[in-house]
Amino acid sequence: MERIPSLVSLVSLLIIFASVVDQTRAGICNDSLGLCDGCDQRCKAKHGPSCESKCDGPVGMLMCTCIYECPPKLCNGGLGNCGESCNEQCCDRNCALKYNGGHGYCNTLDDFSLCLCKYPC
Repeated sequence: MERIPSLVSLVSLLIIFASVVDQTRAGICNDSLGLCDGCDQRCKAKHGPSCESKCDGPVGMLMCTCIYECPPKLCNGGLGNCGESCNEQCCDRNCALKYNGGHGYCNTLDDFSLCLCKYPC
């Protein structure tokens, strides 16, 4: 007996596929660098060897566009004071524990030092 997929199954697969495609698109950035002269070299110098370059537009006015993976967005947080009880390594460890992928550093201004964290949003 042959199985015929239900409409609900097909719709579910379509939704999953669409969300995966949308996630992959979210990590792509474009950067316009003006006229196309030396486009590939300029793109790779600015965004690294894995970026792609393309030139498009009307004849005589071709514009250079770099296509590359967007860097992750970083958020900031704080975890109190740095000092004798919590040095640079302590701050970094506490930020890693509190924020997934987080890194911490002590930011000192005069005699006041705070533990600041950067982590992927």
